[in-house]
Formats: sequence, C-alpha cells, structure tokens
Amino acid sequence: MCVTRRTVLRQLAEATDAERRETTTVDALASTLGVDERSLEDHIDALVACELAHVEADGSVRATITAEELLALEAGEVVIVDLTGRDGDADA
Repeated sequence: MCVTRRTVLRQLAEATDAERRETTTVDALASTLGVDERSLEDHIDALVACELAHVEADGSVRATITAEELLALEAGEVVIVDLTGRDGDADA
C-alpha cells in the first residue's frame, strides 16, 4: 500500500503530542498505516527536513508543534518547500 506524506503526517500528529514530547515508534506508525517501515523512511526524512517531524535519539518520532498547527488550518492542499539542501546550505 502506498501512503501520501500528508497521511503520514496526519497519523503521526494523531499518535503523538509535540507539547508533551510524546512519541511513537516507526514500527507502530507503519502498523497503523498498514505499510512496512522502509516505505515510511523517505516520508519521515522529508518531514524532518521541513521541521514537521522530530526523531529522538532513541529513534522514536513525533510531529512538531509546527506540524500540529499546519494540520489545524485544515487547508485543502499545502505545499511545503525545503529551501535548504541536505547539507544545510540555502539553495540560490
């Protein structure tokens, strides 16, 4: 099954709490979405790059406050552009 990044973000926000720093595991998130963990890696990496998800040192993951606020807007479509490259430099 293929899931969208928005679906991953929505489920991540439902399963965690940014303010209380409550996290979930990638395994639990994958199980809830009915996909394997590897299929979530790119989505989670992209969400982290845009500061919509945070991965803890133990590998657990949570949505950020920014992500929760974005989802609360209930916008039909949202485009998020990461203006920094993988090395952290801003692209011209």
